[in-house]
Amino acid sequence: MFQNESRLLIADNSGAKEILVIRCLGGLGELGGGSNHKTSDIGKLVIATVKKALPHANIKKGQVVKALIITSKKGFARPEGFIKFSKNYAILLKKEDNKPIGTNISVPLLREFGQWGHKEILSLSKPGVI
Repeated sequence: MFQNESRLLIADNSGAKEILVIRCLGGLGELGGGSNHKTSDIGKLVIATVKKALPHANIKKGQVVKALIITSKKGFARPEGFIKFSKNYAILLKKEDNKPIGTNISVPLLREFGQWGHKEILSLSKPGVI
């Protein structure tokens, strides 16, 4: 579970390396609507600020971005068991249409992202789908 002031690593090649959560939103199904939640989990949107970025990237330190949480140390419950990840990762999205900014994702993704309507995100994952 992530809340305000939580820090997440970035798993795509957008240029940002670490973000700080400012506001927890709903999932993409709500198109990031105006609903505010106290916490967010895997598959939910957050508004964040960039804390670390590559020097010559389009994303700069201090920029406010929209991100989708893709992994969590806490894990994800499935009927056949529980899946935990080693780190907390997110990917950056465009504010207008919620499409990914990066062109590849460097960590494995859950297969549930396809069921949640994130097929374009699944296609960017190089290591595969869990």
